[in-house]
Amino acid sequence: MPDEEIIAELVGIRGIGRWTVEMLLVFRLGRLDVLPATDYGIRKGFALAIRDGAGRRAADAPLPSPAEVLAHGERWRPWRSVASWYLWRAVEQ
Repeated sequence: MPDEEIIAELVGIRGIGRWTVEMLLVFRLGRLDVLPATDYGIRKGFALAIRDGAGRRAADAPLPSPAEVLAHGERWRPWRSVASWYLWRAVEQ
């Protein structure tokens, strides 16, 4: 099934949201083109690695909107899951 079909099917189950299904797609199903734009770590990593550039500390970097992350993330297709992994790692620095 395509990613969006899986998301639509599973979010209909009480207690399962989009973020949960996106994590399932990335980590259990090994899908390579998932960008969980509402994830705090993705947004923070994006602020640090892509948008900031001013050398500010992690605590000072403003968070982008999920729409901003998705718009910028279009250029990472079909490897958005890989980009997500790097954004998560950027927060650990």
